[in-house]
Amino acid sequence: MKKKLVRAGLLLCAGIITLSFNAHAQHKSPVLNHIAIAVYDLDKATAFYRDVMEIDTLAEPFHDGKHTWLKIGPHSQLHLIKAAKEVTEHDIAAHLCFSVPSIDDFILKLNKLHIPFRNWQGEKQKYTLRVDGVKQVYLQDPDKYWVEVNDDKY
Repeated sequence: MKKKLVRAGLLLCAGIITLSFNAHAQHKSPVLNHIAIAVYDLDKATAFYRDVMEIDTLAEPFHDGKHTWLKIGPHSQLHLIKAAKEVTEHDIAAHLCFSVPSIDDFILKLNKLHIPFRNWQGEKQKYTLRVDGVKQVYLQDPDKYWVEVNDDKY
């Protein structure tokens, strides 16, 4: 009986591994690997994404003081690269977007840290309520890249 259970367990594991491999091998469209943005001050940018956005950092292979890698999904990363010559304005239409469990809790955190945010229409310290019921706010990182944060449950 014990041998049958062990064998069944091994077969189940082998099947899961095979399905996982086949699902990845049969995937026909590209999947997001990473997004890279050029930043002026790597320490400030890293602190923003790590401490304000609460995104975990990853080991990066360069070890040259010019890169920070952050885990933004199961198989996706955000790479901050010290390469910008200056901080410049960016259009809000080009933005990164992250979802949080509670936009209300996130807004409380922003207010506690004195970090300004706005809604899509530009009203300060207000959120947008999309037609699908998702609440969203927009803020800027230290390099003035726009970041949307919403409570989408997708």
